[in-house]
Amino acid sequence: MNKVHEFEISVVVPIFNEEQIIPELYRRLQETISKISKNYELIFVNDGSKDNSLFELMKLTEVDQRVYYINFSRNFGHQIAVTAGLDAANGKAVVIIDGDLQDPPELITEMYNKYKQGYEVVYAKRKERSGESIFKKITAKAFYRILKKITSIDIPLDTGDFRLIDQKVVQYLAQMPEQNKFIRGQIAWLGFKSTQVLFNRDERKFGKTGYPLSKMMKFAMDGITSFSDKPLQMVTKMGFAISGISFAIILYAIIAHFILEQTITGWTSQIVSFMFIGGIQLISIGIIGAYISSMNNNILNRPLYIIQQSNLANRELTSTQQFATVKTPQKVAYATN
Repeated sequence: MNKVHEFEISVVVPIFNEEQIIPELYRRLQETISKISKNYELIFVNDGSKDNSLFELMKLTEVDQRVYYINFSRNFGHQIAVTAGLDAANGKAVVIIDGDLQDPPELITEMYNKYKQGYEVVYAKRKERSGESIFKKITAKAFYRILKKITSIDIPLDTGDFRLIDQKVVQYLAQMPEQNKFIRGQIAWLGFKSTQVLFNRDERKFGKTGYPLSKMMKFAMDGITSFSDKPLQMVTKMGFAISGISFAIILYAIIAHFILEQTITGWTSQIVSFMFIGGIQLISIGIIGAYISSMNNNILNRPLYIIQQSNLANRELTSTQQFATVKTPQKVAYATN
């Protein structure tokens, strides 16, 4: 399908309570991208911010026609905000970057140079993570390595969503209608020619992270349930192992009572056994429940996000948007007054 209108490069920026950062973020993005090409667009997705982020974005559109914004009706989450931006992105190359300036916009130049060398995915790999707690650094490092070990796809270690992807990658992502998005895993699953650029992640300047421990845990579960069935296999193996141990204990108890005439007694041993088996059962049910919950969300087929307002109507519809609308009609809905 030929494009109706096309930019050289699009930048997708999810925004959540970043009113203090937006002016500097825009300035650094504009300075960097304008050196690459004058034919570009900046797409900001306001993910239900509670501060004046939307007002700051609307001010930018008044002074720069290359700036577009999407305002959600509520907070749908970081991965959904990125997805909305990708659905709207119209460039030959599309950059995903968070709005907190921990990922330096200036790195986009190096990423674009790699793209022009023929790479279809250029991801930014973190050498250092400034301003983050030891706990977060350890858990993040452990998560990426566990995920790599239990999945059959090669998800790059120590990378976030900061990356540059070709428009063809965007179009294939539009065909993945999962409700529980794990975009870096989806891009790795596609398997296009990829490379990396290294950088030191900066400390957050203002505000606090939009990813507290609870959201990090949910994000980790989404990644695992989307790309690995190893936990289910583990539950099955544990079931067989515990059944085998239980059968052996029962057999020993029968032999001890009828043959050895040594009846096994002990309240403590019974309680310990019950608690152990009960704990394993609860863990197993929880793992199975996570997979069922993920399937249930997809079966409900609700729109991924609701757009309350946007200035995208000022721009012609892109082929990516047309493609997404045909393939996944429930992907987006527009709020009406």
